[in-house]
Amino acid sequence: METHLADFIRHTTAGREAEEILRRCVHCGFCTATCPTYQLLGDELDGPRGRIYLIKQVLEGATPTAKTRLHLDRCLSCRSCETTCPSGVHYSRLLDIGREVVERMVPRSGSDAFMRGALKNLLPRATVFGAAMKLGQSVRMLLPGVLRAKVPPLSAAGPTPRRSHVRQFIALAGCVQPSMYPNVNGAARRVLDRLGIQMVEAKGAGCCGAVRLHLNEAEGARDDARRNIDAWWPLLEAGAEGLVMTASGCGSHVLEYAHLLQDDPDYAVKAARIVLATRDISEVITAEVAALAPLLQACRPLPASERLLAFQNPCSLQHGLKIRGTVESLLAAAGYTLTAVADSHLCCGSAGTYSVLQPELSKRLQANKIAALIAGGPAAIASANVGCMGHLQGATDLPVRHWIELLDARLAS
Repeated sequence: METHLADFIRHTTAGREAEEILRRCVHCGFCTATCPTYQLLGDELDGPRGRIYLIKQVLEGATPTAKTRLHLDRCLSCRSCETTCPSGVHYSRLLDIGREVVERMVPRSGSDAFMRGALKNLLPRATVFGAAMKLGQSVRMLLPGVLRAKVPPLSAAGPTPRRSHVRQFIALAGCVQPSMYPNVNGAARRVLDRLGIQMVEAKGAGCCGAVRLHLNEAEGARDDARRNIDAWWPLLEAGAEGLVMTASGCGSHVLEYAHLLQDDPDYAVKAARIVLATRDISEVITAEVAALAPLLQACRPLPASERLLAFQNPCSLQHGLKIRGTVESLLAAAGYTLTAVADSHLCCGSAGTYSVLQPELSKRLQANKIAALIAGGPAAIASANVGCMGHLQGATDLPVRHWIELLDARLAS
């Protein structure tokens, strides 16, 4: 695609990257076939190709409008289009650049600005969010249905292993997972302990930064990345093998740290090392499959009533981290029979803060995903990301659990 970027961005790092991405796009339209919002709305401007055209116009000097911003807002950042694209267009990075520019040129106001400000200041602060979540859980049954669906019942992390191991991986607690689903990291800690690996959390680490980046506050996301790197670095230097991510959304974002901090002379090299050291929990466990196999063979057989399981592969896992089939293989080895899920590449509608900011589209995607997941008659639904878990659980009576919790339960049987 021929481009003529405007002076305000042409010679910047973002401008050079945007130009390279734009030149890769050949307008083939393959991306529209796998774009969730295009499938729902049928509007070219609500698909990747149309959004690329809008961003190109703005970067070439056209004045964006509130309508321009709306089409960019409607994107889920699911990256399904990247998986489909034959030209390797890194659409998500172009979208981040375009959104940041449009955000500056078309300021928000009223309830939209208030809601986004509240999300940026509440969600990344684990202590504040945790207190709010605990309050909501204490009066959960009194909450309106829409709000109650976003507040999971109070739960615990379960027993903590007491053994120490030479092998260590650093875990990210994150911002919302500790209060919403504390047993996810609890289960991961126990499974890794059985494999001779200790999972530790770094004091001072917090939100990965995805929330702020997706709300167009790139500098805030960079600050989150710097804080986490500072917290993780001493443990890596002391011999930790790497970082293990139990939320695929966080893992996908941490892999962007080197890109986010590429112009920071104090953090660029460290960020690159962090990216190389980051693993999804499924990758860490799969690497230990020889030790895992005899443990699973010693488990009691699964009752037939519990055997059927639907796995929702989050966009951050299959499109962001490019991990497909790994979790499914581990669940099959644990004795589960996975049901077929139609359109498994499409987003469930959670997408971080999307379900709050674009509720109508999110609910339509949620309904489609639930229908696909329950079609095979599973006893439960498994996922790999905290946001997807909460979003799906709000629309079904079937239990929705992180797959690592299911593996932990099997190993304890």
